[in-house]
Amino acid sequence: MRKKGAAAVAVVGGLAVFAIKMLSFIMSNSVALLSDALESIVNILASVMMLLSVYISDKPADETHNYGHQKVEDISSGFEGVLILVAAGFIAITALGRLFEPVALVQLDLAIILSVLATGINGALSLMLSRTARASGSAALEGDAKHLLSDVISSVGVWTGLIIAQVTGWLMMDAILALVVAVLITRMGGRILYASLGRLMDSSCVEEERIIKGVIDGLTPPIIEYHDLKTRRQGNNILAEVHLTVEDDLSVRKAHDIVDSFEQSVLAEAPHVILTVHVDPASEMEAQKPVE
Repeated sequence: MRKKGAAAVAVVGGLAVFAIKMLSFIMSNSVALLSDALESIVNILASVMMLLSVYISDKPADETHNYGHQKVEDISSGFEGVLILVAAGFIAITALGRLFEPVALVQLDLAIILSVLATGINGALSLMLSRTARASGSAALEGDAKHLLSDVISSVGVWTGLIIAQVTGWLMMDAILALVVAVLITRMGGRILYASLGRLMDSSCVEEERIIKGVIDGLTPPIIEYHDLKTRRQGNNILAEVHLTVEDDLSVRKAHDIVDSFEQSVLAEAPHVILTVHVDPASEMEAQKPVE
């Protein structure tokens, strides 16, 4: 419920921020502020997608989705990355037109004040989403939080340049700043898309593998060795599997107790890990060794 509430607040906040930023553009005629407002459209679409993905990801596992529906959060994050790249392209095209035909800026002081207000709202939303993402492990909330934080940083750059343009009268600064924002947004969109595609392609989870290896290193015989450690992210959880090699004469009861203790030790350090352990007899390891 906490994830859903945070996502809903992000949608409402995004609409408010867009309205304020569009007002600041209308008042000032600044293409840099227009680019800032257009990015808010992306924020709104991404937040709506995030809200839908959070609702879907919370659905329990069923017969056709045995591991649940949490992969949808990675799809949402990838969709957000694509939207950001599209917005960056539109901003760049608009800015290039103004670069060669600068337009006079008006009522810039009030426009910047409105932009500061909108950015303050974005900063608060980013902080809220970031905290909720850490508490819930939500990839969708984390992606949106980083997106909004990047928006805050780029907005600060826009203000700085507009103030310089107002003081110096160099109107081309407005278009140059819009191009800078487009570059920043492109970089951000690319990173979000790359990360989401990595999760969809089941890339390994380095930190969780480090934790599991640390627990295994603390085990004593009859554990002989481990192999085939694999991890992948599934929404809020990390799915992991590993093979533990034990002596052939170990009883089933003893092997079960060892595995159970091992799983509890891993969960103590990484409660979001869902671990599957395979127990292999030592003779099998010997049989698989290449003959010299």
